[in-house]
Amino acid sequence: MEVFARLIELKPGTDQRVREWAEYINEHRADANSTLRNERVEVESWFDVTLDGKRYLPCYMRAASLEEARATAEHSSSAVDAYHRQSKIDTWVRGGGAVGRLLVDPAGSG
Repeated sequence: MEVFARLIELKPGTDQRVREWAEYINEHRADANSTLRNERVEVESWFDVTLDGKRYLPCYMRAASLEEARATAEHSSSAVDAYHRQSKIDTWVRGGGAVGRLLVDPAGSG
């Protein structure tokens, strides 16, 4: 298994759009879980954090292959994946945030 963590900076004024995205994913949980299975993702979690007046979405993912998961999601025709891709365009600061470096993962194999 591979793990990934990222802190994604959000564009100012996108609070409502982020809430709509979270509500959509939660309302379509069965479809979202199906896409995760197709991507061979074991865990994908999202959080809402405010730091120094800026909003961020920390994300954590555990997948068989992060590259395979990314490629599968990118080419998916699923409505959930399409909605997620558009939400990223609408709300994420391009190049904003940071990628985490794994320090400890007792549940992992490495």
